[in-house]
Amino acid sequence: MIAGLPRLTYLGGPTLLIEWGGLRLLTDPTFDPAGTDYPTPVSTLRKSEGPAVSPVALGPVDVVLLSHDHHFDNLDHAGRALLGDAGLVLTTSDGAERLGDRARGLSVGQEYALDAPSGARLRVSATPARHGPEGGDRGPVIGFLLEWENKAAEGAVWVTGDTVWYPALEAVRAETTICGVVAFLGAAKVAVAGPSPLTLTAEDGVQLARHFRDATIVPVHYEDWAHFSEGREAIVAAFTAAGLAERLQWLERGKPTPLR
Repeated sequence: MIAGLPRLTYLGGPTLLIEWGGLRLLTDPTFDPAGTDYPTPVSTLRKSEGPAVSPVALGPVDVVLLSHDHHFDNLDHAGRALLGDAGLVLTTSDGAERLGDRARGLSVGQEYALDAPSGARLRVSATPARHGPEGGDRGPVIGFLLEWENKAAEGAVWVTGDTVWYPALEAVRAETTICGVVAFLGAAKVAVAGPSPLTLTAEDGVQLARHFRDATIVPVHYEDWAHFSEGREAIVAAFTAAGLAERLQWLERGKPTPLR
């Protein structure tokens, strides 16, 4: 056993601290206060809830797993400022070009090895993501598959990033069992993109759970922003109707919790 299961701290929105084997990895950092608006030429996003923990209270971050840099609900102003203090940022190839020296770009299927304090290596692989309907996605996004190289850990953890459920996700495979999926749910919608969801719906989450039968499903990115069309109630209802409610692990904001 290298590290057992990771410890997760949900900070709000898409932002989750993953502590595993002595490494501290942070997904899509969003730390601006509630009520912040993000106007663009085509739409305005609004943040409805602030983070459970401030960047200062969070402490050092070894790696930021940034699914994409071009939407404020995945990288807001304070989150962008935090990148300068992180040891490394893993993101899309396009995002890495914009973010500069601390960022490493990954294309789908590419890997990056992280050295843990124990001497073990955590392999991070970029996984497919489609941020919207076919032909109408909102720009390049990746997810992240985390697994220990010597295969002695409890299993792999997959962070989906902003994506809908589509056939490419069925091909996500680890060399060890995927024991946890951090699922970006919420069925995000913005008027400029039309009526189709841009992220996983509750029913997409059910499909994900059925396909990855050994994984605990950890919902994130289903609240704290006004453009989500489905919240916790809809997710619970869909999983309950499918007989899969026990597969969900809801995290209390700001409380470090082991993945079960």
